This record gives sequence, structure tokens and C-alpha cells, in this order.
Amino acid sequence: MLIPAAYLTVVIIWSTSPLTIAWSGETVDPIIAAGLRMALAATAGLLLLAVRRVALPLHAKALRSYACATLGVYGAMCSVYLAARYVPSGLISVLFGLAPILSALFARVLFRSEQFPLYRWLACALALAGLAVIFMDDVALGPGSLPGILLLVLGVSLFSVSGVLVKQLRAQLDPLAQTVGALILSIPCYLVTWLLIGGDWQPLDPASRSFWSIIYLALIGSLLGFVSYFFVLKHLSASTVALVTLITPVFALLLGHLLNDEPLSEQLYLGSALVLAGLGLFFFGGSLTSFRRLGSTR
Repeated sequence: MLIPAAYLTVVIIWSTSPLTIAWSGETVDPIIAAGLRMALAATAGLLLLAVRRVALPLHAKALRSYACATLGVYGAMCSVYLAARYVPSGLISVLFGLAPILSALFARVLFRSEQFPLYRWLACALALAGLAVIFMDDVALGPGSLPGILLLVLGVSLFSVSGVLVKQLRAQLDPLAQTVGALILSIPCYLVTWLLIGGDWQPLDPASRSFWSIIYLALIGSLLGFVSYFFVLKHLSASTVALVTLITPVFALLLGHLLNDEPLSEQLYLGSALVLAGLGLFFFGGSLTSFRRLGSTR
């Protein structure tokens, strides 16, 4: 029961996180919003480790695993928080749907661990065509959206590299310990980034959406979300985990439209459908090929 529950948790959290990320930066600096989220999550995580009497490993391999995960916890999330001010929240989920494809590409380039038959290259082309359709959408994306798009591309790339490196290290850490270690390492990174960009401190209003979004993202999005993600990453195949990225963009787009008045155009629908079709072909095209071969032998 734990694995299905963790899987459903990842689906729900990944569907709601883009919108709450956008809300969390409404009244405070986005870097501060992200840093507070990670600090609160790390604190709660350390308390949970103490309650469970699980030590936080500090050996060399564990530290390398935390550092690799920090590429996603800090690098990817920092990019996403900054991008949320330029693009609709639903688009964050659509672009992060490309993470499995990018992860496979990075695994192929860095570790020669992924095979790329013809159908996978066709899937990449289909997903890129979908992105091109989305990026030409004047309704969903205004003239000032380019920085947000570039930040999202950077964010999903760092997230993908992070997952590949963590998987390749095989540190066999407790999912909560893996999450807390990465969260702790990310905190000084957020602080330094905020200081370098000359960010201002704005007091948090407990009555604002920013305040409650940060709380939600810290306790649910970061702590429970990352623990669940690392748990399913450890126990399930890549294709099974990839199904999450086929489901969450649809919900994220709808939530952004219904709760944040974000525009939904036919072009955005078409581009998103092409991206998701590319993902489906990428991970399940092999099964279709095998099915056809089986049918031809009968």
C-alpha cells in the first residue's frame, strides 16, 4: 500500500505545486519564498528523523547524493520561482513534463545507460513541436514571457540532471534523510542568491495567499513531496514514474485557469497535447512495437 499511496501523493502535489508557487511569490520576493519553504521543510524533516530515530548520514557518498539532489531542490526550484512571475503556472507543469525525456537523454550522454531507438527520437521531435506551438501562443504568453521560458528550461534541465545523478549514485539512503540532506544544503544557496540579487525583505502577512502557500509547499510540497518522489524513484521503474508527468500537466492547467484566471487557448491545448503525446510515445512506444511484432508472428 505504501508505494501506491506515495505515487498518488506525487500526482496530487505535482498538480498543485505550480499554482501555489505562483501564489507564494505574490507579496514576497520569490527567492525568499523558496528559501523559507526549504528552511521550514528542513526543520520539520529533522524533527521527523529524530522521532523515527533515523540518523542523517554524513559519509562521503551520502554527501555526494545530497549535493546531486540539491541541483533540483535549489537550482531547479530557484529557476521555477523566478519564472512564475513571467508565465502561467500551468505551463510550469507542462514543461516539467519533459523531465523524463531529458533525464533519459542525460543518462544516455553521461552514463550510456539509455537506448534510443527510432521511436524515441520521434517522441523527442513531437514534444519539441508541442513546445514550439506553446511558445508561439500570444494568448497564454505575453511579450515579456521569454525570461520565464528560459528559466523554466533551465529549471527542468537541472531537475533532470539531479534525478539521474541521484539514481546513478545508488547511495541507498532513507528517502526522508535524502530529502532533508538536500534541503539543508539548499538553504545557504538561497540565502547567497537573495543577497547577490539585492532582494528586499517583505514581512509575511498571515492573511495572504503567499503565507499559506509557503506553509503548504514547505510541509506538503517539499517534505512530503520529495520524500514520496525519492521513494517511488527507488522502488518503481522509470516508465511507471513517467506516468506522473502525463497526468499532472492537465490538472495543473485546469487549476491555474479555474483558481488563478490564467488563459487557456486552443494553441496551448494543442501544444500541451503534443508534448504529452511525445511523452507517451517515448515511454510506451516500445510496448506498441513489441505488440505489433507479436501480432505479425501469429
